[in-house]
Amino acid sequence: MDTMNISLPASLRSFADEQVADRGFETCGAYIRELIRHDRDRQHLRSLLLEGGESAPEVKADASYFESLRVGVRRAPKV
Repeated sequence: MDTMNISLPASLRSFADEQVADRGFETCGAYIRELIRHDRDRQHLRSLLLEGGESAPEVKADASYFESLRVGVRRAPKV
């Protein structure tokens, strides 16, 4: 694993330390890694949404389409 050193103002360092303690992270590094993963996942989701928004619809989302979804949910096994 590579190492990265960052400088933070005292207020951000204090906030990071609080998050580590309050949210059960082992270290500030673990907290920062989680933030980066979350941001990466958010960007990926955004790109998928934009790609989907630019594509042509494959299914007409009308009343019968939504009714078929409801029927499928009703038939699904209860967990």
